Amino acid sequence: MTVWLPYPYPRDLFAGLPLTGALCPSVDELPGDPADVDVLVPPFLSFGPIIELTESMPNLRLVQLLSAGADAWIGRLPDTVTLCDARGVHNASTAEWALTAMLTWLRTFPAFVRAQSEQHWLGRDEIGLAPELTGKRVLIVGAGAIGEALAARVIACEASVVKVARTARDSVYGVSDLPKLLPDVDVVVLLLPLTTETTGLVDASFLARMRDGALLVNAARGPIVVTDALVAELATGRISAVLDVTDPEPLPDGHPLWSMPNVLITPHVGGAVAGLLPRAYRLVRTQLERYVAGEPLENVVTGDY
Repeated sequence: MTVWLPYPYPRDLFAGLPLTGALCPSVDELPGDPADVDVLVPPFLSFGPIIELTESMPNLRLVQLLSAGADAWIGRLPDTVTLCDARGVHNASTAEWALTAMLTWLRTFPAFVRAQSEQHWLGRDEIGLAPELTGKRVLIVGAGAIGEALAARVIACEASVVKVARTARDSVYGVSDLPKLLPDVDVVVLLLPLTTETTGLVDASFLARMRDGALLVNAARGPIVVTDALVAELATGRISAVLDVTDPEPLPDGHPLWSMPNVLITPHVGGAVAGLLPRAYRLVRTQLERYVAGEPLENVVTGDY
């Protein structure tokens, strides 16, 4: 059995398994005949050409993603192929990014970075006292594993958490409760998967319900937010945003989001940390063991999830 992986892997990754690993960093550097591939592990956050490459893999039976989101792959594979995401791999890193985003914005670090580049000591008499996360109410929209990891970190900062998921359950509100929740929170963090239901969820009506001075943090997917509506709301100066994802992405030159004073943008790096590959390849190893043994796989994507 042949497995193609995108990054160098440790020698013991396949120890004891009846299969061969091959390094396939891109569609321009194929290690062999795609027709021989049984299991494909695409590069992190891959789409487009690598998905099209699967059309030349008649023996393909498993695609194991390194990302928690599978939206680019859903509906693109034949029924004979099982698609699995990397749920659990990015819990700590994405939660850490979201917490950093909140603290960075609330403690006005962007202003200090700009002042440092100008060699200017920005005193509090100029900028005033910064807000703090302590005492804030943080609404986490997407109460999955990453949402729970973020909640623990937010609570450790002495802020309170309100959680929302697709359907309501104990201590978790449903998406239908958002209109009544939004006016009463200080920070809204998006951690939802991109699906037909969540595309455009954050529209003009959603944004208008956010309280004055609130912060929107998007660590999910760009199309969950209606960009034109976000730009219009941000232009009023009423709310602020920290965005790791945008729509379109990458954000093109000249886009209004680049120059808005109440926006901080990072280039989709929430899960891009040094620990990503070791954690991801541990999952790959587990999945291959299950696959060879004929056992149920973890993180199987069904429908939009």
